[in-house]
Amino acid sequence: MSAARPGGRPVRTAVVGLGWAARSIWLPRLRPHPDFTVRAVVDPDPVSRAAVAADHAGIPVLAAVHDLDPAQVDLAVVAVPNHLHCAIASSLLRKGIPVFLEKPVCLTPAEAELLAEAERAGGARLLAGSAARHRADVGALLASVAGLGRVRHVELSWVRARGVPDAGGWFTQRRLSGGGALLDLGWHLFDIAAPLLGRAEFVQVAGAVSGDFIARDTARVSWRAEEGGADGGTPAGPVDVEDTARAFLVTGDGISLSLHASWASHEELDVTRVRVDSSEGSATLRCTFGFSPNRLARSELTVTRDGGTHRLPVPEEPVGTEYDRQLDELAARLRDPSGPGRVIEEVRRTVGAIERVYSAARAGRETAPPTRV
Repeated sequence: MSAARPGGRPVRTAVVGLGWAARSIWLPRLRPHPDFTVRAVVDPDPVSRAAVAADHAGIPVLAAVHDLDPAQVDLAVVAVPNHLHCAIASSLLRKGIPVFLEKPVCLTPAEAELLAEAERAGGARLLAGSAARHRADVGALLASVAGLGRVRHVELSWVRARGVPDAGGWFTQRRLSGGGALLDLGWHLFDIAAPLLGRAEFVQVAGAVSGDFIARDTARVSWRAEEGGADGGTPAGPVDVEDTARAFLVTGDGISLSLHASWASHEELDVTRVRVDSSEGSATLRCTFGFSPNRLARSELTVTRDGGTHRLPVPEEPVGTEYDRQLDELAARLRDPSGPGRVIEEVRRTVGAIERVYSAARAGRETAPPTRV
């Protein structure tokens, strides 16, 4: 018997947005999961609705979120383009429907406040996706850091060899995406740092962005067909976001953080690296986040202290297991009495840090001396 709801009733779930994430990540996991039952899918695009109806017969297919009945739905999994996150999540929360929202949860601090108000007004809970923090290798890293004293510096990088998501589609149009690699990959990296930084706020921020690879066909992502853009059959739009971002931030209690997020690079493989330097030693994880097939063969975790480096065992798991683990915990998170408002606190810090990196990058370009030819 499922323990998802009182009396064992599975969580009655609606999936809002039927793009790649819904079709490839959420629906294939939600449908067989004993704690969930998919009661509806929602998308304004008739082609997307028809495709999902053909693949998932028997699930009601709706054109708009206002057709969802709060009496029939316990949770909405929202997987829509970035610029729609706040508006759709807010409307569902105000109706009293809890929302699970993938990153980036919102695009600006002002949107974070709109979500907070909607959560209060509707009495429904906002939950945020945090796939990276649910990886077994990340869990092993965080456990190893616990014995290394006080955290002094966190180094975070996710650098793809090739992985620009559909240049000309919504991902690479700032008005629709809110940003490029910093917002897309950087949100995951900040999420990894959250347990290490606690409630500390950043008091110093420097950043730079660039776009050397974004227009190259050879740099495009190879493992997904994008919704919109060239692959989706709609006209390509402007490409006005960064493919690479670098930042250095310092918290009020003196912890420094360096961040490097790249959709494409000169590298051979897609590599994610997290290093934590503490007062009694350091721990380093090398792995590959996400679904790219161009990845390291296995994760590697090492700890260095007193002049010696030792490799620690890391559980091996299939690509995407972190999404299964999120669902395993999601029903309990819905019931957690300490949950309301907690996600918003973390969202405020993350989106605030990202906005300050973008602001620092703009300021740097405006004050830079003319380039000599």
